[in-house]
Amino acid sequence: MKENYKVNKAKNLFEALVVVIVIATVSIIIYDMYMNIEVNNYSKENKQDVTLERMVQADEIEGNNITDVIENVSNAVVGISKLEDNGFSIFSTNSAETLGLGTGIVISEDGYVLTNEHVSGNKYSNCYVTTNDGEELKGTVIWADDSLDLSIIKVNKFGMSYAQLGDSSAIKVGQNVYAIGNPIGFEFQRTVTKGIISAKDRAIKVEEGVYMSDLIQTDATINPGNSGGPLILETGEIIGINSVKISSAEGIGFAIPINVVKPIIKKLTENEEFNEASIGIFAYDKNVIPYLDSNINFENGIYVADIKKAGPAEKSGIKVGDIITKIDGKVLNKMNDLREYIYTKSPNDEVVLSVIRNKKEIEIKVKLGSRS
Repeated sequence: MKENYKVNKAKNLFEALVVVIVIATVSIIIYDMYMNIEVNNYSKENKQDVTLERMVQADEIEGNNITDVIENVSNAVVGISKLEDNGFSIFSTNSAETLGLGTGIVISEDGYVLTNEHVSGNKYSNCYVTTNDGEELKGTVIWADDSLDLSIIKVNKFGMSYAQLGDSSAIKVGQNVYAIGNPIGFEFQRTVTKGIISAKDRAIKVEEGVYMSDLIQTDATINPGNSGGPLILETGEIIGINSVKISSAEGIGFAIPINVVKPIIKKLTENEEFNEASIGIFAYDKNVIPYLDSNINFENGIYVADIKKAGPAEKSGIKVGDIITKIDGKVLNKMNDLREYIYTKSPNDEVVLSVIRNKKEIEIKVKLGSRS
């Protein structure tokens, strides 16, 4: 009995020791897990703090960069008036109408200025250009297109600050943009507003029978005096020229894409002249056609709505109702596609048009004329 008691006691002591060891082991494991959780949480918080700090630093760097960019572009922004400034004030009720105040952007160091046609006047008109340092220069309109509402002015000044041209075909909806201009007169010159690209390839009815297509839509504030000013990306590159605003809606402004006029600028800066070729048609792309006739349907190309009498197109056999899909193999989806290509040509050059007529595709050669 005594021996059995000793055996049982030893057994109980062993079992108790095992239990103590198990409890101690589990406690150590739980403690270790707890400590790891604390460390991991701390590391996560630290990581979040570092990320937030980097984001703040990035915003500060971006903010510093964009202020420099805007300052550089603003140096190339000019004021434009149709009459010489004789001390008119924006507080005079008719000063804007009297002076025809607007904005322009210098596009070369030797004095070429891009603006709206309705700001500068038509070709060979004179206007006055006020530079960023207050100098007033007499300018001459050397090219203008009222259907595009664009013009180029030449002033007799060299070494001017000028802006870089971007690629309006590469823009994306949602990109940040900045509009710079003189919203209500020279006293508020170089006002900067910020927005985004709201849409591309917009078509709007300007007045009865007059439409503008392929426009960049933005919510950056654009007032009447902003007309002719640049719409720029955060890089400072010009992607459009601000032109019109829908007065019946807030926060909707439009700019003409810069690519359409780049061939003209290239010829002027390289050769100091631009002899504009003409195909002699009046056409619309598919974004404008719904305004005119809902029964006209086509997927690609531009619709010939009218033809200049005795012009190149008529002489070549182009007809009203034709749909031009290509020029020299270049696909056409917008009117600006055609304009941009024709601007690279000269009068008397020959081009080949791919035309859909009566659901059949034909090719027609056209010898370009000169736009008077």
